Amino acid sequence: MQRRSILRAIGAGAALASLPSLAQVSSKPVTLIVPFAAGGNIDLVGRTIAVPMARLLGQPVVVQNRPGAGGAIGVSEVARAEPDGTTLLVSTPNAIVVLPRMVHTNYDLASFASVGLISFTSLVVVVRSENPKFKTLPDLIAYARANPGRVAIANSGIGTTNHMAILQLQEAAGIKFNVVAYKGSGPAIIDLLGGQVDVMVDQLSSSINNIKAGKFIALSVLSTARDPLVPDVPGTKEGGLAAVDTRTMTGLLAPAKTPSATLGTLNAALNKALEEEEIKTQLLRLGSIARPGPAEAFTVLLKAEDRQAKALADAGKLKSE
Repeated sequence: MQRRSILRAIGAGAALASLPSLAQVSSKPVTLIVPFAAGGNIDLVGRTIAVPMARLLGQPVVVQNRPGAGGAIGVSEVARAEPDGTTLLVSTPNAIVVLPRMVHTNYDLASFASVGLISFTSLVVVVRSENPKFKTLPDLIAYARANPGRVAIANSGIGTTNHMAILQLQEAAGIKFNVVAYKGSGPAIIDLLGGQVDVMVDQLSSSINNIKAGKFIALSVLSTARDPLVPDVPGTKEGGLAAVDTRTMTGLLAPAKTPSATLGTLNAALNKALEEEEIKTQLLRLGSIARPGPAEAFTVLLKAEDRQAKALADAGKLKSE
């Protein structure tokens, strides 16, 4: 399966020259909608791919932040956009398949067509280095268990990967946090640095600079194994929570009914961008690993996340805090 995916990705890249350009469809610039505030993982990843995609497509590509309602405002804008390939969504699956099961939205998975997967990113539990309340994940768990609802833990919005990871962490450890949702990682990071919240679950990409600068202490990555980008940070297995094993996937989507030729052009440009050494290096510096491939690969992952979200919702476990 992996070999076939690689071959299909290569074929997608080769198809770029033969498919119609977006300029033949529309003279508008391509807009990448980020449904969260600037400074977070999705925003950073979107801005990383925008420059090479503009060059490869021969059209301007601009990033616009549309934060609010856990991502629903930006996602809704793309869902109702003209399906001509010029309005795209940079997002994790959660804003597409989890959020609609927690709050009312005017879209669901069927409202979108996959362009392709962009990257995978580890999630990390961080506290500020100045006067930290906790120095290890077991410290955090022990305090939260003894003081239910007393630990204020930030995330980038209800229904996001970060929020879902907090729900998993609570269930696995048998604890209760005071969960605080923001309009993206950027504002949450500001409040963590200022001491308004105690701890944060964030993508490694948006916290790695603060970790390396010594402003944050990373208690754990939320996967069982350590992440090679932060090899000194333990995984959940070492912290006694092997049941928690999650990460963020970021991808590119278009409105439903976007022509297949247009999707093919966009996927080929995305893959070529992700295969460039400079872009791979930039993503690695952010804590993300590039994942070029066919659009269908992201579709499969989205459908799997949708099934999982439905099961959680049916079990009554998807609730806004």
